Amino acid sequence: MSKLGETGLWELADYLASDMQVCNRVIVERMRSSVPLISQLVKHLVAAGGKRIRPMLTLASARLCGHDVSEGQLRRAEIAACVEFIHTATLLHDDVVDESRVRRGLASANAVFGSKASILVGDFLFARLFQILTIDGSIDVMMILSHASAALAEGEVMQMTAQNDLSTSMAQYLQVVQGKTAVLFAAACEVGAVIGGANPEQREALRIYGDNLGMAFQLVDDALDYVADQEVLGKEVGDDFREGKITLPVLVAYERGNEEDRLFWHRVIEESHQEEGDFDHAFQRIMATDAIGVTLAHAEDYAEKARKALQVFPDSVLKGLLHKAVDYSIKRKN
Repeated sequence: MSKLGETGLWELADYLASDMQVCNRVIVERMRSSVPLISQLVKHLVAAGGKRIRPMLTLASARLCGHDVSEGQLRRAEIAACVEFIHTATLLHDDVVDESRVRRGLASANAVFGSKASILVGDFLFARLFQILTIDGSIDVMMILSHASAALAEGEVMQMTAQNDLSTSMAQYLQVVQGKTAVLFAAACEVGAVIGGANPEQREALRIYGDNLGMAFQLVDDALDYVADQEVLGKEVGDDFREGKITLPVLVAYERGNEEDRLFWHRVIEESHQEEGDFDHAFQRIMATDAIGVTLAHAEDYAEKARKALQVFPDSVLKGLLHKAVDYSIKRKN
């Protein structure tokens, strides 16, 4: 990870350290169950860790909008935990759909406990978060997170239907990215704004910030599937390629390639006929057509939109750290 991106994320984490401690405690407490298998799988999830970017965005957004630092800490920690539960539940379900064997550098939950357990524990997490939201009582927060949950499911279905289809347009691809990733980043920021007492302009600004940050984050993720160091990435490089997922690097390489290139992409993506050495060849064609450069350029465009969205807020340490979170999203290595 580049020093700029790494420093930006860890500075935000340090600034929010007290809130994140409470949030992590809420996550562990709310994941508890009297059912042994649920407890075992949850321990596996907690051990795998994660950067907790989405709950950090909720906490930061609430604080940016003036949420009381001490009095309101438990509430914003609980809402941030709900955001993380949505993310974790969708990861559990996605790994089953994608048959992923590695997550965050460890064996995925479905690889260890099986697909049925992973799906059911994902459902358990969704149930837990709506228990928290019911007690909290904010209709606005409930609507934002329930809509985000539905949109995430729609995004994954859209990705599944576009899989192995090289006729997918740029607009369709970006719609998938919006649904599967950006929508939760946007919701994480918007619920923080709501509990922070933001005015309509601030609330919309943070929603736009989160949405564009999420778009940039996923575009970089799609690039990393081809160019990352596997040990740093924490999952298998080339997963998207092997699953026939349509991502921007593939679309660019296909569009810019010659007839031989297009025949290759049809075989490995549309026909799912992959042989030894095909990923290396795909990497070569992606680099030869500057598909990674194009993808990262689009990510930077979204990053700049995220930065501009924060202009409605006065300069502050926290605003600066949210800018650095944008830097992290486009410079990260995992």
